[in-house]
Amino acid sequence: MPRGRADLVAMRRPRGAVAGWPVVLLLAAIACGHGAAAAGASDAGDKAAAPASAEGGADRAGSDSVPVVGAETAAAVEQPFTLSVTALGTVTTRPGRYAELSAPAPTRVTRIFVAPGDAVAAGAPLVEFDRAPFDAAAASAAASLTNAEHQSERAQRLADAGILARKDVDQAAVDLAQARSALVAAQRAQSQATLHAPIAGVVTRMTAILGATVDPSQPVVAVADPTALDLAFAVAPSDGAQVRRGAAVSVSAGQSTHGEALGDGVVTSVGAAVDSVSRAITVRARLVHPARTLRIGETVIGRIAIALHPHAVVVPLAALIPEGDRTKVFVVTRGVAISRAVDVGGRTEAVAEITRGLAAGEVVVTEGAYGVEDSARIVVPATRTP
Repeated sequence: MPRGRADLVAMRRPRGAVAGWPVVLLLAAIACGHGAAAAGASDAGDKAAAPASAEGGADRAGSDSVPVVGAETAAAVEQPFTLSVTALGTVTTRPGRYAELSAPAPTRVTRIFVAPGDAVAAGAPLVEFDRAPFDAAAASAAASLTNAEHQSERAQRLADAGILARKDVDQAAVDLAQARSALVAAQRAQSQATLHAPIAGVVTRMTAILGATVDPSQPVVAVADPTALDLAFAVAPSDGAQVRRGAAVSVSAGQSTHGEALGDGVVTSVGAAVDSVSRAITVRARLVHPARTLRIGETVIGRIAIALHPHAVVVPLAALIPEGDRTKVFVVTRGVAISRAVDVGGRTEAVAEITRGLAAGEVVVTEGAYGVEDSARIVVPATRTP
């Protein structure tokens, strides 16, 4: 704008206008100064207050930065722990208290006295075969023996007289011995034309059919003493090396340790050889007081004690969390769960022995442990012991 015109405009302003502008500007500057000072004071105050509340605020920040988990906990306790091996087994007959009987020779069944499940006394008749062949064989063997005796006596007289060579006397003696053996076998077969129970017990199997021919290599009837049964467990060789005669055994029915409890027993023998088929060692045990009558052939599972640790640290099995080839637990300290690697010894259905990494009295997460992250803050409904 040309200078003369500017002067003209200035001359036309109201009289108080020029004097009022500096006042407005001065007030605005003072207000801005106070605002900046207040803001600076606020920042300084925050910075000054931060160190003072760092210790208390860290916990609040930590609780806000980690998940809150509802879980159950339990305290690790020191108690005796029995280390055991678990093995499948079968109810079997005790040696000497079971018998399988077959025909003495090829023959035919003429009579059957019992059926499977029948109780029999020792000496009771079971199955009868056609007796005619056995009676005839016994009579023939008796006649052969009589003839052999005469021949032996004659040969001895002739040898004494110097008429017969000594070798002929020896041969007659051999024939006599064979005739006697044949008669014994024939009489034994004759006595077995009717099969009798060799022990008191129960008929467990009957395959004889009336009128059918039988093979002497195939048993036709079996008898067992139901009060004399053992348990035969198949144990891995590495575990079998730790099993000792007299060790305690806890037995359940079926193929699970959660099956029907049958009672406690003791190991009676440990096999010295590995089975060529199962590649296992047979451990035989006997129940002291069975909870019920056992059935030959039924499947059982046993926990065989191999060692007792009197001062073991024990936690509930639910506390263990596999992590690769290691195992960890979450130890709760001041409400925070911290992951810790542990070494596990033996286990049962409910608890596990911790051999390293945990002390008695420390609290671990049990139910809900799989949902916990390291450094999570735990909300605990209740604390219990194993």
